[in-house]
Amino acid sequence: MAQQGGTYFRVGLLILAAIGLGIGFILFLTANRPGQESFIVETYLRESVTGLDAGAPVRFRGVAVGRVTQIAIANVEYRDAAFTTLRDQASLILVRFSLDSRRFGIQGTEANLRRLTDEGLRVRLASQGVTGVSYLEMDFVDTQRFPPLQVAWQPANPILHPMPSTIAQVQSAAETLMARLQGVPVEALLNDIASLVAELRNQLSPEGGATGVIAEARATLGAIRGAVDGAGVPAAVAELRGVAEELRRLVGSNEVRGAFADVGRAAADLRTAMARLPAAIQGVEAAVRSARIATADTSAELAPLLRDLRATAANLRDVTETLRRSPGQAILGAPPPPPGGR
Repeated sequence: MAQQGGTYFRVGLLILAAIGLGIGFILFLTANRPGQESFIVETYLRESVTGLDAGAPVRFRGVAVGRVTQIAIANVEYRDAAFTTLRDQASLILVRFSLDSRRFGIQGTEANLRRLTDEGLRVRLASQGVTGVSYLEMDFVDTQRFPPLQVAWQPANPILHPMPSTIAQVQSAAETLMARLQGVPVEALLNDIASLVAELRNQLSPEGGATGVIAEARATLGAIRGAVDGAGVPAAVAELRGVAEELRRLVGSNEVRGAFADVGRAAADLRTAMARLPAAIQGVEAAVRSARIATADTSAELAPLLRDLRATAANLRDVTETLRRSPGQAILGAPPPPPGGR
């Protein structure tokens, strides 16, 4: 009986451990861990999501901030949507994932996500090394290069706009390059290259014209070398070197250095005088203002004197006129009787 009770106890422990592992696995996949504040976001990918499964991490520049919760085809999830182009929109892959507000640092509101996407936040598919396990990577990019994705339905959750993965970009560039290479006439180009090589071979052969041209070029170079030697160019070069050496010695002489020193001192004195010039100009302006004030005061004092002098001159003119006309009257005093009283 005791052995049977021990067996029941061990079986119960195994059942409880299995239940605990199941709950932990479910919480790990859904990213709804105790104490976390998470919100659901969705995006749409145009490429294969091979290697991406529910529970895959979502990283922001390498830091885990959430987990993938659902992967589906967009036209299956939104059956009643008005798809305008089946190729571009109905074939999109819907990926929903949860973000931890505390790890990501923002609140899970549509306004916050819209502001971040306007500033260039995008999500793309990435791969972990050579294992082939994929995850979602978020980062800020150029909005002109990766514009927002326009969809023909009302999403059930806030959208974080996607951008092509690095592998997809490389594959697209390779396909574009291959398409351009396919349009190149390779056979005609190879025929032209073969013709050009044959023509060059014929020209470089002893019977071709290139040999004569090379010989003439050598003769011309020899003639130029002889003309240069005959014109005394080496002697002229040696003379120029001597002149340069003389100039170097002259510049390094004590007289030139002293002249440079005198020029430096003169420049310093001139700089000092220029610094004093504003003060001198201010002194001259003050003297001019004082002279102008003194002149104005003198003019004000001389004006009455000049008026008095004018009156005195007028009186003297009258006295002189009186003396000239009737000196006796001016001296004796009484005026002469009028001519009618005689």
